[in-house]
Amino acid sequence: MTEDAPTSKNEDLELESTGMDSEQIEDSSNEEKTNENVVDKEISNTDSDIPVIKQPLDNEARLEQLEREHETLKSQYMRIAADFDNFRKRQSRDQDDLKLQLTCNTLSEILPVVDNFERARQQLNPEGDEAIALHRNYQNLYKQLVDVLKKLGVAPMRVEGQSFDPTLHEALLREPSETVLEDIIIEELVRGYHLNGRVLRHAQVKVSMGPGPQRDSEEKSINEPTATDQVDDSESSEQVG
Repeated sequence: MTEDAPTSKNEDLELESTGMDSEQIEDSSNEEKTNENVVDKEISNTDSDIPVIKQPLDNEARLEQLEREHETLKSQYMRIAADFDNFRKRQSRDQDDLKLQLTCNTLSEILPVVDNFERARQQLNPEGDEAIALHRNYQNLYKQLVDVLKKLGVAPMRVEGQSFDPTLHEALLREPSETVLEDIIIEELVRGYHLNGRVLRHAQVKVSMGPGPQRDSEEKSINEPTATDQVDDSESSEQVG
């Protein structure tokens, strides 16, 4: 009997400890569940705080932004292209003007040589076979020079009988004329030239002044009665009286 008592006490102690352990286990499991619920609630609250992204609206806004950027870049490109085209045209025009200016300067130095050829041709009167052959060679040389000028676009002006134009002609002399009207070119003194429609050198000319004051005075003197006519008229009137 005495031996069984400790055994039962030990069993009771084991049962108590086992009961305590099971309670602790239950409490710990309950705490874990509570913690999990708290975490789930926090997560759900955090998810509710995050705004919902509207994907279609964001795509439309992005598309509109890209379209505005495209229009801006397109307008910039059009302006740059227009500026470049204007620059290219201006450069081409400047080059053409420079080329024409250089050509005019060069031809202006050659034209006096052409004038001398023409004066010599008018003054020469070859006699004999040798002089005629020399004159023929001279004429061929002059013809080659004229052909080169024609290929370059140089053309002489025809001014005699034309009205005087200060943009084309330079009046060196003016003289009265009974047969030619006023401001009509009577004579060409130095020939003028065009270069592709542009004045290369003004023609130096003699211009008519018309009948002139002398003829007008003569006509007035014819129409006005002379002193002798007045004396004759007075004598005839006295005789009648």
